[in-house]
Amino acid sequence: MGRAVRLDGPPGVSAILRIGCASAFWGDTASAAAQLVERGGIDFLVFDYLAEITMSILAARRMRNADEGYATDFVEHVMAPLLPQLCEKNIRVVANAGGVNPLACKRALEAVAEKAGIALKVAVVLGDDLLPRKKDFADCREIDSGASMPPTLVSMNAYLGAFPIARALDAGADVVVTGRCVDSAVALGPMIHAFGWRQTDYDRLAAGSVAGHIIECGAQCTGGNFTDWEQVRDGYADMGFPIVEVEPTGAFVVTKPEGTGGMVSVHTVLEQMLYEIGDPRAYLLPDVAVDFTDVCLEQVGEQQVRVTGARGQAPTDTYKVSATYPAGMRCAALFMIGGIDAARKGRASANGVVDKVRRQLLAAGLGDFSGVDIHCIGAEESYGPHARPGAQATREVVVKIAVQHPNPKALKLFAREIAQAATGMAPGFTGYFGGGRPEPHMIPKLFSTLVPKSKVPVEVAIGETRLAVDVPAAGGFVPPPEPAGDAAPAVIGDPVTVPLVRLALARSGDKGDHANIGVIARDPQYMPYIHAALTTDAVRGWFAHVLAGGDQGRVQRWMLPGTHSLNFLLHHALGGGGAGSLRTDPQGKAFAQMLLDFPVPVPRGLLPAE
Repeated sequence: MGRAVRLDGPPGVSAILRIGCASAFWGDTASAAAQLVERGGIDFLVFDYLAEITMSILAARRMRNADEGYATDFVEHVMAPLLPQLCEKNIRVVANAGGVNPLACKRALEAVAEKAGIALKVAVVLGDDLLPRKKDFADCREIDSGASMPPTLVSMNAYLGAFPIARALDAGADVVVTGRCVDSAVALGPMIHAFGWRQTDYDRLAAGSVAGHIIECGAQCTGGNFTDWEQVRDGYADMGFPIVEVEPTGAFVVTKPEGTGGMVSVHTVLEQMLYEIGDPRAYLLPDVAVDFTDVCLEQVGEQQVRVTGARGQAPTDTYKVSATYPAGMRCAALFMIGGIDAARKGRASANGVVDKVRRQLLAAGLGDFSGVDIHCIGAEESYGPHARPGAQATREVVVKIAVQHPNPKALKLFAREIAQAATGMAPGFTGYFGGGRPEPHMIPKLFSTLVPKSKVPVEVAIGETRLAVDVPAAGGFVPPPEPAGDAAPAVIGDPVTVPLVRLALARSGDKGDHANIGVIARDPQYMPYIHAALTTDAVRGWFAHVLAGGDQGRVQRWMLPGTHSLNFLLHHALGGGGAGSLRTDPQGKAFAQMLLDFPVPVPRGLLPAE
């Protein structure tokens, strides 16, 4: 291995860079990498492993063992078996598998390569881990609340960009391992390296970032989580993982290995493009501020979607930093209850358990629970007031009880008392899921802040050499104005009301404690009616049962004219979000599915007959 691919050249030179993404998170299928290496014809293989909760898990592992703290699966189950093929095909690799200990990941990779008799040049990007320097940032404030930094942190990492990755590739690295970086950077870095893009080529950096964003969640752009899931070819047993074919201009085509399952269409790609974004006019990354609003998607062949139109401007002068801190302990139990009035019996039993333990806690001077969430799964309780009347009549539910308390003794008591529901409460209780008493776990809560780029030196370690990376710190981003208010309702003669799913597709995800929902018109002629119906007030009312502040909660809406779509941001809708939430859906994954039932008035005759 060890080639230094550069595809830039004089005007008119045509060159395509093929990048495949084999992982959306730590725990994704290990089969994706082999599929892309063996059948993808790719130049680069990239992996996204990290989420905020992943960083806290890896930090805890490093505290127990100085040689841990990275995604061991990447080394043991992906790279080790594929090294001979990667070498033979000259495929280079970029992964954020380094977690909180990228140097340990580098050493493990080098050991595996040496054992296989393969000369492997591994580089790591360093500088994201700010935990050893947390005192330098003691005056930082939480982005949303303005709260001061917690005294005890488990992890603290800056989201670095793509230019350090490109620097490592320029130095001849076969494999680049990073700690925390923005998810799209693992794909943008190879583009910068191959095409020679400069730090001020903002439109090209924006286009490459959109490509990285689309493939960063693996099969979510090739048919995974797709609204029209029954259209996905060959089901899910052999899902094709995504490949982007990138041109020097930044335009790209999304595809997948030939003969694999899944589906690459304008809508599967667009759902992923809208996933987990906020203001689509200002998607802020370390290297560029991206504007999605005029992006266009075109089906140019079977399983091929061409993407153009991304625009960029200068980034900000700060890095986003995610820190995690211990916020008490949690314990969760699941049991099934069946028969007549299953949901009412399940909730009565769950409330009985909580009330009984609460009395014991107060009597022992341990204090009340700091959080309780009871959910009868199967009775549509996550829909709040929009649950169907018949759902409460279901004869089978799984009851989830999640409790939070600062003292693990309180949660041990809760775990012991669950069993009484089997014989001393409502009929139909059939036992636990999980094989025994539930165990308490620490709650890692997220603290997000901003730090000046000038205070975060970045370097690349390759071999025994350390290379400083020049990252522009001046910023220059100009925020766009707030979006205009809701349009006046459309005047519709002879209307008929249909559920949103007849008119649109939708995808939702989390942004910390916020949720986003992207809504895509199935046909451009439907958009005026979708736009008129889905006002911020209407969406706020639909999700009032999950929003902090209820019907006074905050919802934002933006238009994306290039793709005939809308994006909504529901502020503080996830009960703390991620691992800090006790809710059954702490990442808002089902929110889009809930919104697809929203009633929309349209002219009679607009839709084809079903």
